[in-house]
Amino acid sequence: MSEIVGDWDVAIATPIGTLHARYVFSGDGQALTGTATGAGDEVELLDLTAAGARVTWRQRVRKPIRLNLDFDVTVDGDTFEGCSRAGRLPRSKVTATRVPRDA
Repeated sequence: MSEIVGDWDVAIATPIGTLHARYVFSGDGQALTGTATGAGDEVELLDLTAAGARVTWRQRVRKPIRLNLDFDVTVDGDTFEGCSRAGRLPRSKVTATRVPRDA
């Protein structure tokens, strides 16, 4: 199963400022699922795919504005980084730190 399984504090550097969210990735050995919570909203992660350390997914954001985002990150132990993109908008840098299990 993917190295990404667990809870993560995620920062997305956007043109309007850095957005912070909690991402939770779960896996049962067959399927990978996830949710993102931030700005008073929780959304399901779609089309989650893990290939080694690389993980991709899509999500629909409703706040602060409605967007469809595509993510492409690489996991390295207790961190991951990569980018997100909304259509033709510039890529936004994504960084994350794993949340300890007792937090």
